[in-house]
Order: sequence, then C-alpha cells, then structure tokens
Amino acid sequence: MTRITTHTVEYPADGLTMVGHLALPAGDDRRPAVLLGPEGMGLGDVERRRADALAELGYVAPAFDLHGGRYLGDPGQMPARCMPLLADPDRMRGIGGAALDVLRAHPRTDPDRIAAVGYGTGGAVGLELGRGGADLRAIGTVNALTTGRPGETARIRCPVWAGVGSEDPIMPPAQRDAFTAEMREAGVDWRLTVYGGALHAFHHPPVDHPVVPGVGFHPAHARRAWRDVVDLLAECLPVTGGRRA
Repeated sequence: MTRITTHTVEYPADGLTMVGHLALPAGDDRRPAVLLGPEGMGLGDVERRRADALAELGYVAPAFDLHGGRYLGDPGQMPARCMPLLADPDRMRGIGGAALDVLRAHPRTDPDRIAAVGYGTGGAVGLELGRGGADLRAIGTVNALTTGRPGETARIRCPVWAGVGSEDPIMPPAQRDAFTAEMREAGVDWRLTVYGGALHAFHHPPVDHPVVPGVGFHPAHARRAWRDVVDLLAECLPVTGGRRA
C-alpha cells in the first residue's frame, strides 16, 4: 500500500465537459495505469474509491466520466442516456479515447502499460477501445458482455476477463453465449467468470435511490470480483520498478 494523491480532471468528450477522478501513487516515476469505467449511472464515490484502491496498489488510476459531471440517480434518466450510447460504438470509443488520451499524456503514466477496467457501461467502453485497436495490456469488465460490429473484436490485442452474475436479467445466458462466441471466433485470450446467485450490479453497494429490476448487491461476490480484477492486473500489468519520468 502506498500514499496516494487525488485530483479532479476536466476534459472534452461527447460534446460535454467530462469531470474525471485521478488517483496517483506516491513518487514521481512512471507507473502502469488503469483506466477505470463506471456503471451507467456515472462516476460516483464507489468508482472514486476503486481508483484510489488501484493507486494504493501502485497504479496511475483515472476513473472516467460518462455524463459530463452528472450522476444519473433517476432510473429513467440512465436508459435514456445509456441505451443510445451502448448502440453507438463510435461514441463509446470517443468517450473512452478522450479519457485514454488524457491518461497517456500524464507524466506519471507509462504509456506502454495501460489496462482498461470497467463496470456496466464503463466496461462496454473498455471493450470498444479494444475493438478499436487501442494498445492495452488487459481489459476487465463486470456486467458488460457486450458484442461488437462484425470483425472488429479481432483487433483486441490483450487478454480479456469478464465477470457476470448468474441471475443477471440484463446479461442473460443468451448474451453470455453471444459474447463468448464472438471472443472465440476472434481468437481473443478471454476468460468469463459467472458468480452464482448474483444479480446485475452485484458488485455495487446499495444506493439511496430507486434502481431498475434485477439489480442487487452481493457482498461476497463483490469481494471476489475485485480480487479477480486485481489478479488480472497482477498477471498482465504488474507494478514493478517504474520508469523515471
């Protein structure tokens, strides 16, 4: 564990001014970095704490924004914003690519050692970065078994790990099958973990606003999914002897 510092980072994307959260480990050397994507509700305290935890492990860790500084606590707002976004790979790549550009330009980032980890919509953005050919060392997603345009998944050049709840009605077995078939056909190094008995967003602590049906927190699987993310990063993006800036 290392002492960390945090900053708010503003940058343009999707016609909005995005407001991200950047967590940095102690020191001035270049470090591997993890681009962290939030659930469809947007960047909140849960994602900020995850970025902080990654920085404590030694990573440069920005949590990116989806909605121009807004957190969509109203269940009606989120689908209205996220469904068109999820149907438009180019918009997702634009949002992720803008955050990735900011990350690559940071003096603490080793630009050759970057991974993308995301939850829900943020995980779909990470997958689209890979399908767009972004140079990533790993892609990790939870609740984001999205499929892409024909042939583009073959552009993913890194291992992909995905986690999903067995009882998730938003990512049902048919969606799992489509995702795994696409990964196999593209020749991607992929893994899928199914967490028994878990619903959608099982990793996210309860919130103080209404949620869509099929969402539920599972504390044990939330801890396991986090360990799986950390294990993916330890394998593909180990923190060892950072380069001097």
